[in-house]
Amino acid sequence: MSKQKILITGITGQDGVFLTKKLLEENNNIHISGFSRNAETKEFYKKLQYLNNNLTLENLNTVNVNISNFSAVADFVNQFKPDYVYNLTGPSSVYNSLESPVNTSLEMTTNFMNLINALIQNNNYSNFFQPSSSEMFNQDTSSRLDEGSAFNPLSSYALSKFYIHKFIEILREKYEWNISNGILFNHESEFRENNYLIMKIINGAIDIKNGNKDELTIGSLEMTRDWSFAGDIVEAMQLLVEQGNNANYVLGSGVGKSIKEIVEFVFEYFKLDWKDYVNVNEELLRTGDPTHVVSSPKKIFNDTGWKTTTSFEELLTRCIEYKEKIK
Repeated sequence: MSKQKILITGITGQDGVFLTKKLLEENNNIHISGFSRNAETKEFYKKLQYLNNNLTLENLNTVNVNISNFSAVADFVNQFKPDYVYNLTGPSSVYNSLESPVNTSLEMTTNFMNLINALIQNNNYSNFFQPSSSEMFNQDTSSRLDEGSAFNPLSSYALSKFYIHKFIEILREKYEWNISNGILFNHESEFRENNYLIMKIINGAIDIKNGNKDELTIGSLEMTRDWSFAGDIVEAMQLLVEQGNNANYVLGSGVGKSIKEIVEFVFEYFKLDWKDYVNVNEELLRTGDPTHVVSSPKKIFNDTGWKTTTSFEELLTRCIEYKEKIK
C-alpha cells in the first residue's frame, strides 16, 4: 500500500508544527513534505521534539522550495504528487502587514496562485485546506460570527484573505475541487512570536516578576476576542481535508474573552496585582478595531463533530510554562 503524500506549506509556523506532530503520531503510512526556509528548519524540529520527544521523523522531509517561484512549485508538485495539501504559508500578523501593505498583498496572493496553478497544471486536485481569517469580518457586533456573516475587510491582509476566500469558491465550482476554507479566529500556543498580545502580556509579567521591568503598556483591556489553542484548530484542518469537505467553515472556540481576563489570569499566576503594573495607551490600537470578535462554529460541529477541547486557562498556562522555561 503506497503512502499518503501530504504537502504542508509554511510547515515551520505555529500551525505547521502542531499539524505535523498530529499527523506523525496518528499514521505511519504517510510521507510529509513541508516547504520551509532553511533558517527556520532547525527550530522547527526542536519544537516537534519539545511536543513529543519520541516522535518518529522518518516520514517527514522539509524542502527549501520558494513558493513565490512558480516553476519551482510546479516542478515539486509534478515530482511529489501530493494527496493532501495544507497551504499554511504567508504572513500571519495584521500589524506587520500595515507596515508594508503592498508587499503583504502580493506575497499572499502570489503564493496562493502559484500553488493552485501548479496543482492545476499537473491535473492534481488534491484535497486542500486554505486558512482564511476573522479579520475579513472587521465589524463590531455582540453577535457571534459565522459563515454567513457579512465581510468588511479593511487592511491589505484582510483584503488578500478575502480575495483568496472568494477565488476558492470559483475553483470549487469549476473543478469540483474539495477545498476547505477555514475562517480562523485567534488561535495561540507556546510557539507564538513575542509581538503577539498574549506573549507580550506573559513576557511583561515575567520581566516584572524578575525585576527587569516596572510596567506593561497595552492598548486596551476591554477588547474581546475568540482565543483558542492552535493544537485544537489543526485537528479541524485535518478533519476537513481527510473527509474531503469543500465548504467554508468558521474555526474558533465560540467563547469570547477580554484582554483584561488575560491580564488578570497571567498576573495572578505570578502572584502580582496587575493594577499596580499595567497601563493602557489607546494609541497602540489600530484605527477601527472592533471591540468584540467571537466565532459561532456550529457548522463544523454539525458536519464533523469538531469543537475545541483546550480551555482558555489551559492555553494560557501552557504558554506561561513554556516561556518560563526559555526566558
